[in-house]
Amino acid sequence: MKTYQEDPNVQKNRWWILISVAMFTFMSTLDSSIVNIALPTISKDMNVPMNQSEWVVSIYLMVVCACLLLFGKIGDSWGKIKVYRIGTVIFVFGSLLCGFNHSLGFLLFGRIVQALGASMTMASNSGIITEVFPLKERGRALGSIGAFVSLGSIAGPGIGGLILSNLSWSYIFWINIPVGIVTMLIGEKFLPKDITKSQEKIDYSGFATFAVTIMTFFGGIFMGQEFGFASTQTIVLVAIAIVSFILFLVIEKKKENPLIHFAIFKNKIFTMSLITAVLIFSSNFFVNVVIPFYLQDARHLSASYAGMLMMVFPLLMVVGSPLSGYLTDKIGPSILIVLGLAMLAVTQLMYMFMTETTPIWYYVVATGIMGLGNALFQSPNNTMVMSSVTKDSLGVAGSMNSFARNLGMVIGIALATTILYDAMSAEYGQRVTTFIADRPDIFITGMRITFLGSFLICAVAFILTIIRLRKKNK
Repeated sequence: MKTYQEDPNVQKNRWWILISVAMFTFMSTLDSSIVNIALPTISKDMNVPMNQSEWVVSIYLMVVCACLLLFGKIGDSWGKIKVYRIGTVIFVFGSLLCGFNHSLGFLLFGRIVQALGASMTMASNSGIITEVFPLKERGRALGSIGAFVSLGSIAGPGIGGLILSNLSWSYIFWINIPVGIVTMLIGEKFLPKDITKSQEKIDYSGFATFAVTIMTFFGGIFMGQEFGFASTQTIVLVAIAIVSFILFLVIEKKKENPLIHFAIFKNKIFTMSLITAVLIFSSNFFVNVVIPFYLQDARHLSASYAGMLMMVFPLLMVVGSPLSGYLTDKIGPSILIVLGLAMLAVTQLMYMFMTETTPIWYYVVATGIMGLGNALFQSPNNTMVMSSVTKDSLGVAGSMNSFARNLGMVIGIALATTILYDAMSAEYGQRVTTFIADRPDIFITGMRITFLGSFLICAVAFILTIIRLRKKNK
């Protein structure tokens, strides 16, 4: 049996395989955003400032970014389904650890375990679906995975708010356990044994230097927020990141099977589409980081009400994504991407004018426009990424697309919190790294400047897109 397409048993169960993979994909991406709505609660419960509670989100994304490309390579070499199965067990175990209200340090350890499992499943999900589904159904199957990825990335605050309205924050993590076990049982019954194994050597030295680069660079940024960007800790971490990145480039040039094939970046459409994805996921996370504190702390809304308001975004994504996919097939991705980016830029401008007394309908309209803008952008941009490369580069393109998404999220957290705290500190006249209970005006000033930064990111993405579409049409 050379391919899964020739195996009648696999073909009979292919939609069950998609359900298993899609459910776990949704959970692992959901966990990058579900914690945001609980940060004010975790911050108060553990008695830690706002900037320290942000580590709960940041550490997860940093570890996923660091490990994603490695597990993509291990999946190709040892078997994607084996890597996926191990990842599901590790992720569920990490979710169990995260729920124990022990200390911030223990919660961060649980998040690292969770992220290791998540990166294993994220690195192998598209590859499994590509191998299992015949060509005529592959687009639909990969589109479903893409929809679950987008939905998981942004539905977190809404679902998290609904859980917090009835249960403690521990259940934000423990909800993964029953869902994870059901998904694992479906996988155990229907996932076949691996038949595609390249047996290539793994570039561990490249991975080590790449992981050190990611962890120390973003670690340095978050340390800079707390101790100042001229502090010894920050300078040392950023210096280590620069040295390890140079080492990574040197190692990769010498390797026969490197972690990243840099030749793929010569494809201008591919590279610009990835950069645009990084920028837009970064802008999305500006909203995911700032809005929970705006709704709960500045507006004094309950976590459940705030979560319900934030559900506007994913609900409009759910409605808009299938329509966007259909229109991409009919009229092509170009016009949809431009329209989506324009809507995202308008949303950031609308958020800039919000205060403690802004009518709730204004927030709902702005968030609705953002949901539709994302729906119009995501599916066509993924199509441009995957259709701009040759068939033998699809695996690399898929893992680079996942990496771009997660990198965008962690850059979004780092930039949003840095701009927010610096603007709040400038307004207050002293260092601020948390919400000041009796001075919501300080937060509102910081929030407005933060959303100005997000608007500029959307503007850069818009300009890049105009350039890449001109190149594509030549």
